[in-house]
Amino acid sequence: MSKKKNLIVLVLVFVLLIGGASVLYPQLSKNDASDRLLIHGKQNKNDNEGQSSGTGDTEEKLTKAPDFTVYDGSGNKVKLSDYIGKPIVLNFWASWCGPCQSEMPDFHEKYLELGDEVHFLMVNMTGGRETLSSAKAFISKKGYTFPVFYDKDYDAAKTYSVYSLPTTYFIDAEGNLIAQATGAISANTLQKGIDMIK
Repeated sequence: MSKKKNLIVLVLVFVLLIGGASVLYPQLSKNDASDRLLIHGKQNKNDNEGQSSGTGDTEEKLTKAPDFTVYDGSGNKVKLSDYIGKPIVLNFWASWCGPCQSEMPDFHEKYLELGDEVHFLMVNMTGGRETLSSAKAFISKKGYTFPVFYDKDYDAAKTYSVYSLPTTYFIDAEGNLIAQATGAISANTLQKGIDMIK
C-alpha cells in the first residue's frame, strides 16, 4: 500500500511541475538571454553620434539574406527575394511552440502598425508535429492577419539553419541580414530590430 501511495505522490508532483513549467515558461523566456539581438556585419563605433572617424573602417560588411522558397495559404510558391525592397521581419514559428505563441501578439500589433512599411513574413515550420491544417486553424482562432507562409519542403529552415523556435531575422530593404534572435523576443526587442532595418 505504501508503494502505491508513493507512486501517487510522485505522479502528482510530476503533474504539478509540468503544469507550473508550462505556465511560467512563456513569461520567463521573454526575460532571458535570448531576448538579445545578434547583430550581423561590422558595426560603426561612431554610428550613434553620426560621425565618421575618417579611418576608412566605418564601412559595414553586410551579408545578403539567402533566398528560399515557401508556400502561401493557397499553395503558391513564394520566395524571400519577392519581398526585397522593403525591410523584412522574418519569423520562424509553429503552433505547438509556447514561446512562439507568447511573442505572436507583439508581431501582430507591429504588423498592424507598420505593415505598409515593413514586410512581416511569418514562416510556419510545416511538417512533422505541425500540419497545414493545424497551423491555419491556430492563425484563424487567434485572428492574426499578418502574412503566413508554410515551409513544407524545409527549404527556409535549412537555408537559415533554424533548429530552435522561434527564430527571427531582421533584413533591410536591400536584402542584407542585419540582426537575428533565437527564442521568444519582447515587444521592445522586436521594435529594436525593426528600428535597425527601417
